[in-house]
Amino acid sequence: MNKFNEKLSKKLSLGIMLLAVPIFFLVLGLFFLQSRYLIKEEAIARSNSILNTAIFQVRQFMGTIETSTNANAWLLEENFNPEAFETISQRMMKLNPNILSFSVCTEPDALAQYGRQFSIYTMREGKEIKSFRETEYEYFDKPWYRTVLSSAKPCWAEPFGEYSEGTIDHNEAVASYCDPLYGEDGRIIGVIATDFQFDLLAKVINKVKHPSQNAYFMLVGSDGRYFIHPDSSKLFRKTIFNDADPHENADVIALGHEMNGEKKGTMHATLDNKYCHVCFAPVPGTDWTLVLVCPESEILTGYQQLGILVLLVIIIGLLLIFWLSNKVVRQTTSPIRTLVKITQEIANGNYEETIPYSYRQDSIGQLQDSFAKMQQALYEKISHIRQAANQLKERNERHQNNIDMVEAAAKEKETFIRTVSHQIRTPLNVIMGYTSVLYETQKMNLANPEGQNEFEKENLAEICQAMMHNAILLKRMVLMLYESSETRASEEKQCKRENEISCNKVSRESISYTRSHFLGLKIRFETSVPDTLFILTNRVYLTRTIRELLYNAALHSDRQHILMRVMQTESKILFIVEDTGPGLPKDAMYMIEKPFAKVNETSEGLGLGLPLCKRYAKNLGGDLILDTSYNIGCRFILELPR
Repeated sequence: MNKFNEKLSKKLSLGIMLLAVPIFFLVLGLFFLQSRYLIKEEAIARSNSILNTAIFQVRQFMGTIETSTNANAWLLEENFNPEAFETISQRMMKLNPNILSFSVCTEPDALAQYGRQFSIYTMREGKEIKSFRETEYEYFDKPWYRTVLSSAKPCWAEPFGEYSEGTIDHNEAVASYCDPLYGEDGRIIGVIATDFQFDLLAKVINKVKHPSQNAYFMLVGSDGRYFIHPDSSKLFRKTIFNDADPHENADVIALGHEMNGEKKGTMHATLDNKYCHVCFAPVPGTDWTLVLVCPESEILTGYQQLGILVLLVIIIGLLLIFWLSNKVVRQTTSPIRTLVKITQEIANGNYEETIPYSYRQDSIGQLQDSFAKMQQALYEKISHIRQAANQLKERNERHQNNIDMVEAAAKEKETFIRTVSHQIRTPLNVIMGYTSVLYETQKMNLANPEGQNEFEKENLAEICQAMMHNAILLKRMVLMLYESSETRASEEKQCKRENEISCNKVSRESISYTRSHFLGLKIRFETSVPDTLFILTNRVYLTRTIRELLYNAALHSDRQHILMRVMQTESKILFIVEDTGPGLPKDAMYMIEKPFAKVNETSEGLGLGLPLCKRYAKNLGGDLILDTSYNIGCRFILELPR
């Protein structure tokens, strides 16, 4: 008894645990995931805000250069001479400490007295500002010069670094803002270029507060080159594409393509073996992209601390749930001992043991009273159940006898049809043999008309034709009876679509076969498919269907206006047979589906031809359709898959 109570207590405790623990874990899991989501969303929002601030600082830095360059462009256009070039350049450099150098370059022969080319270059050397004339500097084919000529408007040229051109030598990477100079006739007469060092721009960007300790900014060009990067060895030497393994760092390559489209967004990628959150935005007015990289581990520092706290909550919660469930179960199951003892006695075969009424109002008392009522009801109902079981047994036996009789009748019907078909087939062969002999005799008499008078010829012809017609009709009835006796399963088993058949060839063969059974029969054949078109189907069932349709057309028409066509669609082959006979009324559509159905009970046939054709078409994967729009006879369409 104590063991039973202990087992029951353990099972109930386990059940409560199985119910409570998943809910507990689900709630904590949702809380944990939601916390992770909120932390990441907050980090993304903060990173985007910092990135926007950095973009603003970059634009403010570059905007001063653009404004200064545009403001001095008109002065150079008004004073287009070497002295003004030097004066205006030096004044601009003094007023703008962020500018590294300033160039004024003329178009070919714009200042013919100084030669084909003329350029003034102004730069800083320490605290001094010096101007040089670049006599050997071929600037016409430089990318920055060609870019502004092609665009015909102020623009930022592609940055460059570590080069030697003429007398000027730079070891710092620079970017140039170029502005075209226009003459009085509206043509471009020169180009000015204002340069600044990326070191200065990097200092401006790095003054912006970073979201975490190891976060950093990158400035990337349109081709993925690094213009600003914490690792100076990568500057202007590597791109975001060749700095990553395409197989191991596909996310970095995808990041590079996303940044290359002047898009603003966020992604996750593995940079320098660290899984990072990356925010990027285009720098307005340029093809550059400013990138803020934040290691994921630093973003989720608070989340990791929260994970430790959640783990402690899980351990304490599980212990508390186990203790409470065990205590509640023990208190609840203690009053059941009496009921368990009595039910065990009944289970051991002591059916005389009676469950007493407790008359308690709590759930346990109601349970015991319910068991007592149930025991009393069982005693009262058991006799009724036995009686009902005996009656049900008798009904089942009668029902089974009826089923056996129906199955036996069906088998007898099938056996009868097969036996009749077999018995008819032997005399039918004899009739067909004699008919063939008479038919050949008729042909010989026709070839030698002198040996027979006209009356004998007519009688012999009528006899031959009648015997041939009835023999064919008898053979068709036998074949239909045999086919209708086949079960659906056996027919589908025999209908294997394994024959490659030419659509035109099988149509011509069927037409020839039908003509041989009707003297003077005319069937016109039309086709829109080539003779080389083959379909995969079952030759026997396809041939039977086409012959039956042609036979019906010949039987119910004047035998002079029968047409057979072969057409195709994208997915189907259509065999169409039409005649000019009386046709079928609209209310007789059921004849295609229902065996032994005929328009006129006195008409020839068994009413099996069209239902068998319909069944063959279905087994071939297609369908047989009566075209109700054709009103001068009958038109049947046999659809088969290509």
